[in-house]
Amino acid sequence: MSAFDSIMQGLEEARAFSTGQKAGAAVHEISLPEIDVARIRAQTGLSQTEFARSIGVAKGTLLNWEQKRRMPQGPAQVLLALIERKPSLVQDLLSG
Repeated sequence: MSAFDSIMQGLEEARAFSTGQKAGAAVHEISLPEIDVARIRAQTGLSQTEFARSIGVAKGTLLNWEQKRRMPQGPAQVLLALIERKPSLVQDLLSG
């Protein structure tokens, strides 16, 4: 099967799945634990402004995460999980 055929098959399976049809595609669901952004930030010792700047998000976004109006997604979720394990991660990387 060519790369083009493989991609087309995947697109057709995704389209079928999105309309509720069984397309033979394997679906993997991952549940991630809820991230306590306020606790993670507190571990770093940074203010909200400093922390938001250090991870590249707007302070308003950080406030929404901390107040649980929204939850971080994708790369932000991964970065926060890393910082949770090593609170000095961002400072270590940025201080070069």
